[in-house]
Amino acid sequence: MPKENYHFHTFANLPFCADISQTSNKIVLIGIPFFCEYPGEGGLSSDAPDIIRIESNRYPEDPQAWDFDLGGSLEKVCNKKIVDIGNLAVTPGDKEGNRHIIETTIKEALQASALPVILGGDDSIPIPVISAYEGQKTFFVLQLDAHIDWRDEINGVHEGYSSTMRRASEMPWVRGIIQLGARGVGSAREEELRTAEDYGAKIITAKEFHEKGKESLLSALPLGSFCFLTIDFDVLDPSIMPAVGAPTPGGLYYQETIDLLHTVAMHTSLVGVCLTELAPKKDLNNLGAITAMRLVWNILGAAARARY
Repeated sequence: MPKENYHFHTFANLPFCADISQTSNKIVLIGIPFFCEYPGEGGLSSDAPDIIRIESNRYPEDPQAWDFDLGGSLEKVCNKKIVDIGNLAVTPGDKEGNRHIIETTIKEALQASALPVILGGDDSIPIPVISAYEGQKTFFVLQLDAHIDWRDEINGVHEGYSSTMRRASEMPWVRGIIQLGARGVGSAREEELRTAEDYGAKIITAKEFHEKGKESLLSALPLGSFCFLTIDFDVLDPSIMPAVGAPTPGGLYYQETIDLLHTVAMHTSLVGVCLTELAPKKDLNNLGAITAMRLVWNILGAAARARY
């Protein structure tokens, strides 16, 4: 359900598709500017889907050029199997209306056997996205994030960006939760950490990942399992990702992150991807937007190569 008369440049000039039911066996890129905001907060990430698309089109020849991350051009790797449907017509403050639009759209994509890749928007968005998978085969949620997001509520809001994994843990179709990148202080108090541990969440700190590499993840994520990948851009180190609400030293770096993404795409069967929390107004010389765009670029290439 893209906005009516919504004019935009698709990501990397990929084909536009207005009818998601026509995306059979494709990867579908979906912009969701927001879902459920905390009172008094304005959409810090609401411009992110469009900013990421703009960066992907800064050099129009790039999709046809050799990409050293992909080992080939994005256009050739994707082989016309990716479409962009634009941004959903979500409305600030309308949580129930937004939920309906998001869940309906994701269900339509799944019914068409398409892989949804979501450009957020804030980190509450994975809640209605994952809820749309009810009735699907069970899957692991792999979260890359500086925070573990296990708060039950904040100021009476149960579906904000600090409660994402808590809500996911309540969905029976989520087989397990693996969380990579935690560091510093943030949304979790000791009680949230204990709740996550009692559930069985596997928490891999940024320090552990830096010490052990991707093996720290692969030992917890069964080969060939179904996996929903959700990324909060603050998992990245502020030196390459300044454009987030809570930059924290000690995060992941670009090369190790894209290597991880390509490995996950080949090691598992991806059922969905969600990228959130780019804050364009906090960016420095477009560095955050460029880095975010390159992560999206690599995810699309890795998913296309693994899927087809």
